[in-house]
Amino acid sequence: MKYPITICGPCSVESEEQVYDVAQKLAKHIKIDALRGGIWKPRTRPNSFEGRGKVALKWLKQAGIAIKKPVATEVANSKHVEEALKHDIDILWIGARTSVNPFAVQEIADALKGTNVTVMIKNPINPDLSLWLGAIERVQGANIDNICAIHRGFSTYEKSIYRNKPKWDIPIDLKRNMPEIPIICDPSHICGNRSLIRKISQSAYDLNFDGLMIEVHPDPDKAMSDAQQQITPAEVQELMNNLVIRKLKPSLEAKSLLDEFRDQIDAFDNELIEILYQRMNVVEEIAAYKKENKVTIYQPGRWDSIVNSRVESGKTKGLSEKFIKSVFSAIHNESIEHQGQIMNKENIKK
Repeated sequence: MKYPITICGPCSVESEEQVYDVAQKLAKHIKIDALRGGIWKPRTRPNSFEGRGKVALKWLKQAGIAIKKPVATEVANSKHVEEALKHDIDILWIGARTSVNPFAVQEIADALKGTNVTVMIKNPINPDLSLWLGAIERVQGANIDNICAIHRGFSTYEKSIYRNKPKWDIPIDLKRNMPEIPIICDPSHICGNRSLIRKISQSAYDLNFDGLMIEVHPDPDKAMSDAQQQITPAEVQELMNNLVIRKLKPSLEAKSLLDEFRDQIDAFDNELIEILYQRMNVVEEIAAYKKENKVTIYQPGRWDSIVNSRVESGKTKGLSEKFIKSVFSAIHNESIEHQGQIMNKENIKK
């Protein structure tokens, strides 16, 4: 398959007319690689729209045939897999609520054995790389050759403008661990709000993701599920026309200049490591003093003073408060670890 790929369609297949309508309009406006549609919708609360069920599989498949494109839907158990395969669904994806559960993933993997269907695996709802890797490995264990990962963001209690925080470091780590697995971004679920979709889509392309999966509805405000995060086919066209797909490999001239910049970064990084090493040496001297004088490791007043002063200093250099707090929190945690090892070390008599 040629990358980047574009997968579009409604959050939920609501009716035969709706999915056919959106498929036709998508085919008219942009070149999509697959038509997506939810058949079974795992809702957080009961008594809300949970999809049309297996009757909608035929509608989705026929809409795909009409525009000569493969179709994709979510499966959450072996029964879903069985029904989807009966209707010749081309691509199955395992959702975030399912990928968090190894038992559920294994059940799906067992049901997939002996098939050649394409499987896409969304990241688990919580930011746990091991769970995501494990879900992929379980599907690989079923001898499925065509596997793709979907980044849809992570649930968090932290305040955020996003429905699910991107936490880009996790899909980047996934790529580092499994470079052969394509990663597609699902900006609809990350954003939860259509106004943010362009920003997240561009970020995904800037990070060399392999494509996008976007929720599209002919009349989003009347959608029966996730109305705020869906866009119209015409809006998809505008989005795709304005996204910049950057080159993975620069020209020889650009590479030469980049190499110079990277050499500078390497030098700065080495300086940072040396400075951190020297800082930890001082931390260990402080720990020895605290041990001798029976002083606690954690000193709240001192830590507050460090954070506030470093944040203010960082702001004068154009560095964000969030970044400075993150960096110095990591340094502080490492310092506590070093002090703890020294203060709790047994005195060994020679």
